[in-house]
Amino acid sequence: MTMVKSNTATKKFDKKRDVIIRAASVLINEQGVQATTLASVAKAIGLNATSITYYFSRKDKLVIAVYDATLDLMEKMARDARAQSTPAERLRHYIAEHVALRKRIRGGESGLLTALSEIRTLDEGSQAGLLSRYRSIVNIVREFFGKPIDGTQKALYTVRAHVLLEAVMWWPAWSRRYSVLDFDRIEKRLFDVLAYGVSAAHNEWNPQKLSGNWRTDSGDAPSQNAEFLRAATVTINERGYRSASVNRIAEILNVTKGSFYHHHDTKDDLVLACFQQGYDRLSAAQMAGLSIDGDYATRLSSVMAELVDLQFHDKTPLLRTTALQALESNYRFDVVMRYNHLARRFAGMLIDGIADGSVRPIDPLIASQVLMSTLNGAYEGRRWAQRFSDPQEAIRVYASTFFKGMIDN
Repeated sequence: MTMVKSNTATKKFDKKRDVIIRAASVLINEQGVQATTLASVAKAIGLNATSITYYFSRKDKLVIAVYDATLDLMEKMARDARAQSTPAERLRHYIAEHVALRKRIRGGESGLLTALSEIRTLDEGSQAGLLSRYRSIVNIVREFFGKPIDGTQKALYTVRAHVLLEAVMWWPAWSRRYSVLDFDRIEKRLFDVLAYGVSAAHNEWNPQKLSGNWRTDSGDAPSQNAEFLRAATVTINERGYRSASVNRIAEILNVTKGSFYHHHDTKDDLVLACFQQGYDRLSAAQMAGLSIDGDYATRLSSVMAELVDLQFHDKTPLLRTTALQALESNYRFDVVMRYNHLARRFAGMLIDGIADGSVRPIDPLIASQVLMSTLNGAYEGRRWAQRFSDPQEAIRVYASTFFKGMIDN
């Protein structure tokens, strides 16, 4: 009888703990880790803060539990897909599982998946285990494409896994404009783009050099404000929004906090300026690509090559969209809208490429969002790119995931 009571109590404890984790997941997705407190989680589920501490004595333990729950789910989905027979079947199964999950979320289930963007804001001890788990998931996804025969093929499979994970995690940024009734169609079109790329069979990777002002390593002495933007972008990309304090940024530049506030009223203003700078640079590269001669696949590849090179090598990369999570919702909406404008421009280039025969007949709206996530994630490939003796080869291999697809024909 004692054992029955013990099991019942354990089940009740685990059930309540899961409710707390799901509530915290919702809040972290909506307002970020810093704004999520034990009190706010307790309020969301009708408890008091003291009751929460029975399950999680500190906020950081709850945050880790939230991320662990998401990583558990991501790992299961990756393992289920890996169990399929061929690379195409694994990719198809993996996308289908993610779309099914998003249907459940759209249907009202909450707390199923938490954005992982703020893991790097945790202390080093806490983030180390979580990042190790994420890397193991990347390795599982890499195995979708087979066992590499050499280092070159391993590098290709690694970047395919990275781009695939970026693509499925970018889903919330663009899928809201679709009805759930369209999800089955999106699933098929997303698989088509990721599996086989956008380039027509006869079109080779041959980007042209573009001229423009999106690079920051031209040798000219940067302004102090440009240095603030650079330091903030790199720090947020590497350590997360919370770790990019005004003090830290001022220390990196060896200036006073007063110098910072001369240019920006708040840290959020600085982050918005970083996003605006990124938007302007992306837009400038797009317009330069549109101005050259050649078919639209060539124009698109030229833009992509320039922007991947920027992400790999420029001293001021583009700000990762992971910083969006920490911004207030009205700011976040504005940034997402601006980046959707860029995606629409890419979609227009894809449509023109379909018309001139250089791009396969794919869904241009979905393909443009895959391109946006591929460019956004390129910053994480900086260390990967350093393994190549030829920087242009690193860009070609990375870009091949979008232009040629992930399934070898």
